[in-house]
Amino acid sequence: MSALLSSTPVTFTAPMPGLENVHDFALRNIDSAPGLFALESGSTPVRLFLADAAVFVPGYAPPLPAAAMEALGLGDGDSPRVLVVVNHSPASTTVNLMAPIVFNPATGRCTQLVLDGTEYPLRAELGAL
Repeated sequence: MSALLSSTPVTFTAPMPGLENVHDFALRNIDSAPGLFALESGSTPVRLFLADAAVFVPGYAPPLPAAAMEALGLGDGDSPRVLVVVNHSPASTTVNLMAPIVFNPATGRCTQLVLDGTEYPLRAELGAL
């Protein structure tokens, strides 16, 4: 899997739910935390922490619709980077497995999927995965 630069501009194929008016994002590596990133807007005070599912949630393999793969510019055999939103509170740290962000590092394009069903929780305890 290709490495990200310290800060990589990203473009969403469709606005993120709840952030429809935010369009200028960059994905930044978190120093000394391999697989952890900050998704930041340059024009608004928006910052989300994202974890590389391959590092933090081994075995997580949500279905990736063909239309999403095509919108990201990924063909057969191409592997996107799957990222999950991290939510930290004093009580626990959870990840959102219901709405992964699928990222094509080669193009900087990404999309947030909202998965149907109950197989993947909105708040999965990170320590239990």
